[in-house]
Amino acid sequence: MGVLDGLKPAGVFHFFEEISRIPRGSGNEKQISDYLKKFAVDRGYTCIQDELNNIIIIKEATPGYEQEAPYILQGHMDMVAVKTPDCDMDLRKDPLRLRVRDGRISAEGTSLGGDDGIAVAYILALLDAKDISHPRLEMVVTTEEETGLTGAHGIDLSMLQGRQLINLDNEEEGVIITSCAGGARVDVEIPLQWEAMPAEGDCILEVKVQGLQGGHSGGEIHKGRGNANCLLGRILMAAAKEGAVRLSMLQGGQADNAIPRTAGAVLAVASQECKQVLDCIEKEAGKIKEELKATDPGFCAVCTEKQYHNGRQIQVSKCLTAACTKQALSCLTSLPNGIIAMSQDVDGLVQTSLNLGIMVLGQEKLQLGYAVRSSIDQEKEELCQRMCEIAGKTGAAVQVRSAYPGWAYRKESPLRDRLAAVYERIYGHKPQLQAIHAGLECGLLTAKIPGLDCVSIGPDMADVHTTEESLSIESVGRMWEYLLVVLAER
Repeated sequence: MGVLDGLKPAGVFHFFEEISRIPRGSGNEKQISDYLKKFAVDRGYTCIQDELNNIIIIKEATPGYEQEAPYILQGHMDMVAVKTPDCDMDLRKDPLRLRVRDGRISAEGTSLGGDDGIAVAYILALLDAKDISHPRLEMVVTTEEETGLTGAHGIDLSMLQGRQLINLDNEEEGVIITSCAGGARVDVEIPLQWEAMPAEGDCILEVKVQGLQGGHSGGEIHKGRGNANCLLGRILMAAAKEGAVRLSMLQGGQADNAIPRTAGAVLAVASQECKQVLDCIEKEAGKIKEELKATDPGFCAVCTEKQYHNGRQIQVSKCLTAACTKQALSCLTSLPNGIIAMSQDVDGLVQTSLNLGIMVLGQEKLQLGYAVRSSIDQEKEELCQRMCEIAGKTGAAVQVRSAYPGWAYRKESPLRDRLAAVYERIYGHKPQLQAIHAGLECGLLTAKIPGLDCVSIGPDMADVHTTEESLSIESVGRMWEYLLVVLAER
């Protein structure tokens, strides 16, 4: 018995559970790609698997629909794979542990991968069905969408006949997305200087930032939620002004497009400066707590003093020099984060933002990973250049990669008009037509297919890119029925 057995539509949830057994975090998609290829070949469909593991599957029109314009249905097979600190799973190997509660599906201790596993489940259910009417369907499932739209960048779509594309990567029922921001990844690398810990005389402090809500760096960036990496950097920078703080460990976040919920550090402080540093950390944490009381009230900073010599709980053999620590923290706290500009054309829409999603102190460098987004290409480029200049002043190296264009609003869109009319006919009210700050692959795909008309739809999801991610069962069913009516329209 599967966890989702008995849920309707049965085919969609059957395949969602099947793919949830296959690890598919970004960069780990070979197994799910091979599954999709075998699925198609076993049913006699034309299937193309490219060197990036993208998948294209063709299902020909049903009788009576041969002359109707083909549809391209598109989603991505990868997911943001994150887990809670106490979760014992290896997300590169282990299946998700699905659970059903209060009409929603989630995963125990991890993200769910509804973004964009539900698109894959819809596509598989369409391919498997023998009792639905539709024109030629061209299914496109891409890889590494969450880490730079790598699959969409490299995919060859020249064999497709369709000029109307339904992207299934939307997370809000009743909303038809019509345009989105472009983006880029920015990697900052700060060189390190280490020194051996003295035999005695220092105290070791462990600092943890936790209790934050996190969320999607495009969908939730405007909600004022705390970024654990940035907040920890702020606390440590304040402490470094009070004493000769030396970092031994610094880490936070699991994906650059997710607002980090937790971050931690281990640092050495001279014993005579320990109390003033502890007081400073407590004071700065109190300020942050007050600032976030309305938008992220769960914020908590915990600082624990560990004994360095007798019965120590944390093994620390080396740490950064005080000067290197200050230089690294200066870079971390000088770089911008969050909303940079709001749209002057669309009320409430974020125009430009960035998110520090990954922070890792390695042996040779401190790595900071940012997701940059903007609906204005020039602003995106200027922000990346600004980051290069700020980081360069502290001796850091910067790489801008995986840039992708925004998806511009199309004044005339027969596809958008058709989907809106069908929605109103079924549900008795108009859908929302919406531009979003999050990135979708439509911008890249429209550049590959001249005249491509795109929309994006999907069922209700919540807290994507976090371990609280959930998917509405009823909404999945309604959007499935809506999709079937759209495909059957003539």
